[in-house]
Amino acid sequence: MLIATTVALLVVMCMALARALLGPTIYDRILAVNVFGTKTVLLISVICFLFGRPEFLDVALVYSLINFVSVIGVLRYFEYDAAMRERAEHD
Repeated sequence: MLIATTVALLVVMCMALARALLGPTIYDRILAVNVFGTKTVLLISVICFLFGRPEFLDVALVYSLINFVSVIGVLRYFEYDAAMRERAEHD
């Protein structure tokens, strides 16, 4: 059953990667990258359970924190960039 879960996670990760590359807007791409990061954390957790190595759960937690902070940072950057473009149009 865990092998099926691992395969399903890999399929969903490929779909998210395709959306990240082909997304119509930048927000779709950012969301796809966030989904990819979340599924990576789940994949690491499942692999930890499969191999009986719970110490790798720390790696999954650190990766999830990096994923969260990076998505917030990228969204802030694009928010700031949009505000600067709007300000330049009004000047």
